[in-house]
Amino acid sequence: MRKADKQTAKAIAKGEHGTVTPGNTKRVVLIAKVLAPVLTPFALRAGSSLRARYDRARARKLGVPVEELGRFTGRGAALHARIAGDANALRDLREQASGDQRSSAETYAVQAEARLAQLTSAVRAAERMPSQRRKAAHRAVDQELSRIEGELLTRFGVPTG
Repeated sequence: MRKADKQTAKAIAKGEHGTVTPGNTKRVVLIAKVLAPVLTPFALRAGSSLRARYDRARARKLGVPVEELGRFTGRGAALHARIAGDANALRDLREQASGDQRSSAETYAVQAEARLAQLTSAVRAAERMPSQRRKAAHRAVDQELSRIEGELLTRFGVPTG
């Protein structure tokens, strides 16, 4: 302790305390050579854990499984995810429709799927638009999706409004 205190006092007297010197640099490099192989696996594990947590949160926000997260990228990712969810709901509507509802459900599903394809193209095209136009296009797509989702809920028998 005394020796360390003496060295610190000497460095302070020279004006080298807290500054980068060749001796300090050598010491830091030697410590880094020893600690880097030990700490690297922990850092990699922590990084991959943070990435997995971020991906799970993003997937939860979009309402899709983590495995499908790569399909929904860009500024219109949330709209693409909603369109995919609506397409799945249309498939369910077709499967669940029975009797006299079957033909009207099939007709509606065909029309809605065509509209969803147009909306998908619109969102994709909006990616390359200037910010204001892209936001306006996304709002229009959002309104149209809300209308389609409302109609879907009505056809499933869920009261809206």
